[in-house]
Amino acid sequence: MFSIRTLSAQSLIKYCAPALSLLFSLSLLITVATITPDTRAAATSSDVWVSIDTEDLSLMVMEGDHPLQVFENIAIGSNGPTLVRLRDDGTTPLGEFTITEIRPSERFEMFMAFNYPNLEHTERAFLDERIDISEYRALRYDLDRGLPPPQNTRLGGQLGIHGLGAGDIKVHETVNWTEGCIALTNEQLEELAKWVVVGTRVVVR
Repeated sequence: MFSIRTLSAQSLIKYCAPALSLLFSLSLLITVATITPDTRAAATSSDVWVSIDTEDLSLMVMEGDHPLQVFENIAIGSNGPTLVRLRDDGTTPLGEFTITEIRPSERFEMFMAFNYPNLEHTERAFLDERIDISEYRALRYDLDRGLPPPQNTRLGGQLGIHGLGAGDIKVHETVNWTEGCIALTNEQLEELAKWVVVGTRVVVR
């Protein structure tokens, strides 16, 4: 009776070679697919960050010093940029921030929150006596632990990047209309979302 046990080593190689070749090819394809980067995978890189120019009203997605995508005619706070923001004053804070949350928004399509007040704004406000010691301690407690800072101090909060939602595109194109956030059109925001993740650095200047 024919049995594989009776096959010589040479016969085994002859019969098994095609299958082994196929397995090797599949393994190689899987390995290449695993290590080949997607174009948008750069969004998770620490080298990718967002630069917001409050004078030119533009937002650039950057990788190091190289711009990857530019969004023109954005909107900022109705009272312009500032280093000394207070709650409800309609200004956009300048500085370096980090995206802490990305969530759907009924009003603005999507909201990308950043960590305002950050440490720089907190320290400056305490020295300027715009916040008291209890607010300072509450802010430092979370900031020192890498947590999103309290949003209910006199410095305000709930700031980030969002879309236009159902708002008037003509108003958006004409005036700075937000309460301090960075606003893009809904289409621009969808494109930006391909690059930005929680942890992305945002520089507002």
